[in-house]
Amino acid sequence: MSIDRFGYQQQLRRELRIRDLIAYGLVFMVVIAPFGIFGSVFQASGGMIALAYVVGAAAMILTASSYGVMVAKYPVAGSVYGYAGRAIGPAVGFLTGWAILLDYVCIPLLLSLVAGASMASIVPSVPIWAWLIIFVLANTVMNVFGIKTTKLLNWIFLAAELVVLVIFLVYGLKAIADGKGHGFSLDPFYNGTSFTWSLILGGVSVGMLSYLGFDALGLLAEDAADGARTVRSAMYLSLLVVAALFVAQTWVAALLVPDPAGLIANGDPDGTAFYDAAEVAGGPWLGTLTALATALAWGVANNMVAQVATSRLLMAMSRDKQLPAFLSRVSLSRSVPTNAILATAAISLGIGLWMANRDDGITLMSAMVNFGAMIAFIVLHVCVIWDWAKNGRTGGLGRNVIVPLLGAGILVAVIFHAQLLAQKVGLIWLGLGVIVLIVLLSTGRKPALPEVPADDETPKVVTENV
Repeated sequence: MSIDRFGYQQQLRRELRIRDLIAYGLVFMVVIAPFGIFGSVFQASGGMIALAYVVGAAAMILTASSYGVMVAKYPVAGSVYGYAGRAIGPAVGFLTGWAILLDYVCIPLLLSLVAGASMASIVPSVPIWAWLIIFVLANTVMNVFGIKTTKLLNWIFLAAELVVLVIFLVYGLKAIADGKGHGFSLDPFYNGTSFTWSLILGGVSVGMLSYLGFDALGLLAEDAADGARTVRSAMYLSLLVVAALFVAQTWVAALLVPDPAGLIANGDPDGTAFYDAAEVAGGPWLGTLTALATALAWGVANNMVAQVATSRLLMAMSRDKQLPAFLSRVSLSRSVPTNAILATAAISLGIGLWMANRDDGITLMSAMVNFGAMIAFIVLHVCVIWDWAKNGRTGGLGRNVIVPLLGAGILVAVIFHAQLLAQKVGLIWLGLGVIVLIVLLSTGRKPALPEVPADDETPKVVTENV
């Protein structure tokens, strides 16, 4: 479906085929993402970390189904922001976009912080803030060169991450078979002495960070060579692959943790729990390799694609006049929203340098990212049901009502069991969004989107009736 129907011109180059989108999703989610947050999820789930990732995968597959429904109807950059604005109303779309901004704007700087902390553990003489600057500038340069450069680098980084993961799994399984660790056990999936759903959902609320990224494929609808069908298929396939890899690596690592009770009681303030397990499996060299892989995967590979997604969201909201106009300008030579990329980099540097000097910087950023994403996902499910009811209830009841209700229900439960910090930060951010919306409405600048016209009509602008 041409985006001309939605009142937009095709400015981005349609370079990405399904294999490129799958690679993009895998790199964004980071196939070794649990390396960096293993200790936090292990503690939150009471050691049942593999189960937490299974439940998280179930919630995300339900969410992917709703993305598939909406991207087929509205195949434009902007993702849930655009879906909510068109299915429910521009004001709701604005607030949803505001919530997503909390997620996407914070992701690049969170990735730089985690990568900086990993590199600082390897090279203590270089502070975290210095690594943050290096990662942000490197990714900005790569993305400004265009989507072709990003596509090539995605494949290189994905291959490297998979090699490191295979090395860990081979050495880890061999070590367990040789009697190291705690032996083969299903305790990371289920421990009858400590299991409660509250505990598991708490683990999911932390581990959800690992799955964020498949949704960003919706922001690339205007970069996809074959449009919505390709994006929908890539979402499912990348989610299924990464879920299997997450469960496998967390199960093996959980069986190698030197002191499981101590990790549950005291947490993992230095973020080294996975590297300690890797050291049990293969020695200090494997611990260092997994730490270095985490730094490069989070700080370069994931950061690069996160910046791409964030820039597309800023571009989409800007061209709808809900953010400053300069953010929607696209480079004629490279077909990328250069100003939006540079703005994302500036925000990452500004807030990132502040957070690098806070003891709770990574925790605070993680809370903001997770809350923003889960709010957006819940709104997405509501959009599917709303759009189905509004447009004559065409389509199956299962995919348009039952699946969205199940997906939203799981996410509401996860938010309810999330850390208090995540709830506070998220509600404050949403409150600021409501204030901004009120100011826009009171000054006559109602949120608006180009209306989907009939085939023989000129695109019109939809405004919120208040």
